[in-house]
Amino acid sequence: MIFIRPLAAMATALVIPLSAQPPQAKPVSLEDCLAMALQRNLDIRIAQYSPLQEALTLNSAYYAYDPNFTMGAAQAFRKSEGFNGVGQFNTGGNESWTERYDTGISGGIPTGLTYNITGAVNRQSGLNSAFDASGNLIEKDTGFTYTPSVGISLTQPLLKNLWIDLPRLTIQLEKHNLRQAESDVQAQIIQSVTDVAVAYADLIATRENVRVQQKALELAERLQTENKKRVEVGTMTQLELDDAAAQVARSRSDLIAAQQQMAVAQNTLKRLVTDDFATVADTEFEPTAKLGAIPETFSRLDSWHKGMTLRPDLLRARLDLEKQKIQLRFTRNQMFPQLDLSGSYGYGGQDTTLTPSLDDIAVQRNPNFSGGIRLTIPLSNKRARNDHQAAKLHNEQLLLRYKQLEQSAMIDIDNAISTAQSALELVAATESSRQYSDSVLWAEQKKLENGKSTSYQVLLRQRDLTVAESQAIQAKSVYNKALARLAQSEGFTLQRYQLKLEVR
Repeated sequence: MIFIRPLAAMATALVIPLSAQPPQAKPVSLEDCLAMALQRNLDIRIAQYSPLQEALTLNSAYYAYDPNFTMGAAQAFRKSEGFNGVGQFNTGGNESWTERYDTGISGGIPTGLTYNITGAVNRQSGLNSAFDASGNLIEKDTGFTYTPSVGISLTQPLLKNLWIDLPRLTIQLEKHNLRQAESDVQAQIIQSVTDVAVAYADLIATRENVRVQQKALELAERLQTENKKRVEVGTMTQLELDDAAAQVARSRSDLIAAQQQMAVAQNTLKRLVTDDFATVADTEFEPTAKLGAIPETFSRLDSWHKGMTLRPDLLRARLDLEKQKIQLRFTRNQMFPQLDLSGSYGYGGQDTTLTPSLDDIAVQRNPNFSGGIRLTIPLSNKRARNDHQAAKLHNEQLLLRYKQLEQSAMIDIDNAISTAQSALELVAATESSRQYSDSVLWAEQKKLENGKSTSYQVLLRQRDLTVAESQAIQAKSVYNKALARLAQSEGFTLQRYQLKLEVR
C-alpha cells in the first residue's frame, strides 16, 4: 500500500511513499474478489457457525427417543414381634430379608407410545417363630425363595399427545430453526457479495479518478510552462502566470485527495476478501475490469417476483409462520382429554434356588398380562384453552408482520429500480457533459494560442473538464453499485454473479 504525505511549501506539495518497499501489484477481477470473499470473509465465516450449532441442537432434540438402560440393586429388612398372653390368641414373631436385582430398557417412539421392558430377581429369606401348645417359642428358618420376572408394558395416548406432543413439537421447531439459520447465512453471503461488488466498483472509480487528477495536473503544469514563456516575451502578465501556478497547486492537492480515496478503497476491498489483513497490506489490487455502464432493462413485476421468492428475510418470515402453525397444532391437541391405552405382558418364576426359578420363565410358566384404558378430563382446562388462544393471536400478528415485510420489500425493490434507472440516465448526461467540456477546452486552448482568449479562461475550461470527467466516473460507479444493490433487494445476488453455494 502507498501512503501519501504532503510536504507543504507555499503552494507546492510533493507525494512520497512512506513504505520502504513499493507495493506489489496484483491484478484482480470481480470474480477473483468474490471467490476470495466466499473463502475468507470474516462475516461469512462467523455466520456459518450458526447452522452447525442449530444442527447440533436439532440432533439433541431427538434425545426423547433414546432408550434408557437402568439397573439397580436393593435390600430390605422387616421384623415383627410375636405376642403371647394368657387366654389370648398367640402369634410368633418373624423377620425377613428381601433382595432385589433389576434391569430394564425404557423409552418412546414418535407416535407418543412409551415402553418399559424389565427383568428382575427377588430373593427372600427370613425367620418365622410360633408358640407350641406348651407355650414354648419355636423359630424356623424359611430358607431362600427366588422370584424372577420379565415383562413389557406399553402406553399409547389416544387423544392428547396423539398427533403431536412436546418432543415432536421441539423437533419440528428445531428443523425450522436450522432452515432459518441457513437462510441467515445466505443473507450474510448476499450482503458480503454485494459489499464486494460495491467496493470493487469504488476501487475502479477511485483509480480512474486518480488518472483524471493526474491529467488535470499535467494540463495545469503545461499551461504554467507555456504562460511562463509568454511572460518572458511580454505577451502575458505575471498575474496570469500566478493564476496558473495556483491551479497547479490545487491540482496537486486534488491528486493527493484522490490518492487517499484510492488507498481507502483498497483497504475496504481487502477487508472484505481476507481474514488476515497483514498478508495483503503491502499488495495493491489492480482491477482488471473497466468501469462501464451496460444498460439493463428493468421490470418492476419481475423484480417483485424475484424478491417474493428469493429474499432471505421473507424466507425467514415464512418459516416463522410455519413454526407458529406447528405451535397451533400442539396447543390445540393439548386441549383434548388425556385418554391412554395401556397394557403389559410377562412371565414369572418361583423356587428355592435360582436356576429352577429362571427355568419357569424359560418355559413361559406363570404368565401375566394386563390391559386397560384411562381417561383424564381437566375440569376447567383453562391453561390449555388460554395457551391455544394466545397462539392464535400470535399467528395473526405474524401474518400482519409478514404482510408488512412484503410491503417493505416491494418498496425497497421499487426504490432500487428507480435509483438504477436514474443512475443510468445520469451516466448518459455526464458522458455528454464530459465530451462537450473536452471540446470546449480544446477550442479555448486554440483561441489562447491565437491570442483571442486568456489564460484564466483556459483554466476555467480545465476545471470544467476535470469536474465533468470526475462526474462521469462517479455516475458509472453509482450505476454499477445500484445494480448490485438492486440484485440484493431482489435476493438475486447469487444468481446475478453465478454463485452456487453449499450453506452447510
